[in-house]
Amino acid sequence: MTNGRVERFRSIEDMNAADVMVRRDGDFDQFLRHCARYWQLAPRLYPRGVFRFRSIEEAEAARCKHRAR
Repeated sequence: MTNGRVERFRSIEDMNAADVMVRRDGDFDQFLRHCARYWQLAPRLYPRGVFRFRSIEEAEAARCKHRAR
């Protein structure tokens, strides 16, 4: 196994006998770091949780209040 991305073989038998290259610290860890960075930077438009409203007008007023921020 090599540190680079390309490994050359002289024959198919050498290729079949070689270890499979698996990247352990890979794309998923990078994806998680990217998501964490996004949630730190992205504005939260609505507060978390579930809300009950007595009327449509009350719900619309709450929605407008959070859009104005």
